[in-house]
Amino acid sequence: MTKLVLIDGSSYLYRAFHALPPLTNAAGEPTGALFGVVNMLRGHLKEKPEHIAFVVDAPGKTFRDEMYPDYKANRPPMPDELRAQVEPMLEIVAALGIPILREPGVEADDVIGTLALQASAQGLAVTISTGDKDFAQLVRQPAADAGPVALVNTMNGSRMDSDAAVIDKFGVRADQIVDLLALMGDAIDNVPGVEKCGPKTAAKWLAEHGSLDGVIANAAAIKGKVGDNLRAALARLPLNRELVTIKTDVALAQAPADLALRERDADALRGLYARYGFNQALKELDGGAATGAVANREPGVARGGGFVAAAAPASQPEIAPALSAPGEYETVLTEAQLTDWIAKLQAADEFAFDSETDALDPMRANLVGLSFSVEPGRACYLPLGHDYPGAPAQLSRAQVLDALRPLLSDPSKKKLGQHGKYDLHVLRRHGIDVRGYADDTMLESFVLSAGIARHDMDSLAKRHLGYDTIKYEAVAGKGAKQIPFSQVAIDDATRYAAEDADITLRLHRVLRAKLQAEPTLEAVYRDIEMPLVPVLARVEANGVLVDADELRRQSAELGRRMLAAQQQATELAGRSFNLDSPKQLGALLFDELKLPALVKTPGGAPSTNEEALEAIADQHELPRIILEYRGLAKLRGTYTDKLPEMVNPDTGRVHTSYHQAGAATGRLSSSDPNLQNIPIRSEEGRRIRTAFIAPPGRKLVACDYSQIELRIMAHLSEDPALLRAFAEGADIHRATAAEVFGKPIAEVSGNERRAAKAINFGLIYGMGAFGLAKQLGVGRGEAQDYIALYFSRYPGVRDYMERTRQQARDAGFVETVFGRRLALDYIHARNAAQRAGAERAAINAPMQGTAADIIKRAMVQVDAWLADNRERALMILQVHDELVFEADADFVPILLEQVPALMSGAARLRVPLVVDSGVGDNWDEAH
Repeated sequence: MTKLVLIDGSSYLYRAFHALPPLTNAAGEPTGALFGVVNMLRGHLKEKPEHIAFVVDAPGKTFRDEMYPDYKANRPPMPDELRAQVEPMLEIVAALGIPILREPGVEADDVIGTLALQASAQGLAVTISTGDKDFAQLVRQPAADAGPVALVNTMNGSRMDSDAAVIDKFGVRADQIVDLLALMGDAIDNVPGVEKCGPKTAAKWLAEHGSLDGVIANAAAIKGKVGDNLRAALARLPLNRELVTIKTDVALAQAPADLALRERDADALRGLYARYGFNQALKELDGGAATGAVANREPGVARGGGFVAAAAPASQPEIAPALSAPGEYETVLTEAQLTDWIAKLQAADEFAFDSETDALDPMRANLVGLSFSVEPGRACYLPLGHDYPGAPAQLSRAQVLDALRPLLSDPSKKKLGQHGKYDLHVLRRHGIDVRGYADDTMLESFVLSAGIARHDMDSLAKRHLGYDTIKYEAVAGKGAKQIPFSQVAIDDATRYAAEDADITLRLHRVLRAKLQAEPTLEAVYRDIEMPLVPVLARVEANGVLVDADELRRQSAELGRRMLAAQQQATELAGRSFNLDSPKQLGALLFDELKLPALVKTPGGAPSTNEEALEAIADQHELPRIILEYRGLAKLRGTYTDKLPEMVNPDTGRVHTSYHQAGAATGRLSSSDPNLQNIPIRSEEGRRIRTAFIAPPGRKLVACDYSQIELRIMAHLSEDPALLRAFAEGADIHRATAAEVFGKPIAEVSGNERRAAKAINFGLIYGMGAFGLAKQLGVGRGEAQDYIALYFSRYPGVRDYMERTRQQARDAGFVETVFGRRLALDYIHARNAAQRAGAERAAINAPMQGTAADIIKRAMVQVDAWLADNRERALMILQVHDELVFEADADFVPILLEQVPALMSGAARLRVPLVVDSGVGDNWDEAH
């Protein structure tokens, strides 16, 4: 059957622009969106369609603007960086031999819709290449007298070619999509639907009443608030339907038969590819090997045989096509297969592994299966605990673990994983201490690109390999119907689990090459991040003992204080109201009490968040009471109520999880529970710390870096006065006050020291005169004078800040002392607020990131020292710049001698690293 491919160029241009990083060529011209679209085009051309068209919106208004003047009124203008890529895109499309269609007065959707139905009526097989959900209304299954119309989204690999596929995606048939959209509305096109009517509600109504007309006819019978909303919107629903209906009768000069793929203009393509740095495409054009291409999310990385952007170093390796091909996976059910795979693992230089379990908490999860891969595209799955009716016989867990133990515990055999700390926990709980854990793809990605949001395997596979992984929900279901992995059919489990190990190995091959091209980043990965993985696993497994009874007593006390705050708020308001309702609170504060709304929500409404209440707390007592109530409620809900419930029944302890790939600066974060955010300055927060206790015969020891970020500032700035103050062991805030106010240290007042402290810490975080004035309660002019005095006494700090800003502008990133890199995407932004934020981050990141690197290095060194003393002392917590230990009482003096020395020696700075230590029966006493 003859094929026609209709490409929604406008959709892909925008999607590629927002999905890809801001790539540029050697001349600094933006290429990110162009890169994504051209990759997609080349992918379509591999399929050799007989007919094809690239359809884009024509400039000017359309018939929908005449029907509804506010149509698309809320869309911002096209960004300059995107506009600059439109003409180059069209030049490349034309040079590829693809017809370009732009029809005035209608949208690209209408041109595509008209051609699709014309071609279908002529018996052609139509593929619409788009990511726009509106096109689902055009899906057609093949018929005796008509060809099929299918949607393909090359950005996620999905295909929609039947009513069943449309129903699976949207819950309605293709012929009901227009009615679904009319009810839901479209925020992007500024078509308001029925308020609070999402896709599920709209699909439910259409299932019950058949069509939009049926919903309208039965609107009176639909109950609840959403029924009221429907009745309020009835008048505009017919217009909505017209606006979202794709026009299929546009008078076009071209018919489907006129859209034949022409011969490409190789000379023009060669010049364009060279100009925009599309090196692999240029190689392919000149006779190099070619494979299907997909869009990258990072500069300089080819996926699936795609091409490398000019922004990449010349030495950047390209990725073999095999890394994006489907894999071959084996289910291991016999002893002979197990023996064969163990031999493969023994013979391999490195292998990837992954565990499948029945829970997300590694401290409670039971092992269901293991997967291994020794080469890209080949992997196996060993099911160990699938217990559904009819499940095939599996090797016993004990037998398999005994057979694997020598291999997994051999430090000379290199293992790699994706977020492997989880797997280390699981295997430790099942009697295997994994050693030789050499590489982790999550951490490779994080070190290379700390600023991106996601480093999970699915995202990395898509970004670096062009590979769409099988999602957990695809094999286990989702929501209330989700089954445990032990209930997943073994064939499905093999495809899912073996793929995990296979893709991890493929990713490692790609990411290792990238790290090797960046020696400084590779050192951060090898010397800091990877050695920390087993250390964090031990700290998490050690856990911390909590006094559940003490926490319950604190919960009761916090409850009484919350009740008192509620009563006081009611008295101040003169009536009762819900303190937890922002809507009621806003009405009370701003409508009844007429307090000024100094902070607004993104939608422009008066805000009642913490910042907003702080801003008006000096004008009325009620905001302060609300803030007190919220603080108490947060402590109770987050800690005193929750921590007793989080005690592990097997260990009797609370086990937090530390995240290495969370903060772009490299700082560790913790969750389940988050022990990094317990307030230290409030009495209530300190009381919570009293519930973290040592068992009988033991003590808690806390070792905390003193003013580490200020010391790093002194090191980086090399300011003589700052270096001298730290070298002499002076009170740095008092010393700063003496410098700024020009008086002897002994004469510095408390208020002057407080101002100096605010300046010292404020400058680290890029605070300006406005912020300092607000913090000190002085005028902006006075605050500016303080800052000017500070810089006159510490000119090295001012010079460092300006040097760092300039480095950020020149390089697009800043580095820590150890070479960790933080990219600053907005350092050249036209938006002044975004640019200022990037400059503040540029100044702060080297200090905060270096502090993170130092304590990570310290943890590795301390853990190594503790290796021979694990029965006598445990590292149990890391909180910002503090390490907490649990130790035998008679071992505490040795700990206090060794640990601060190791922490102080974790970095060589121009000023001494000072570590404060404390001992107690609980964390508060020790801090």
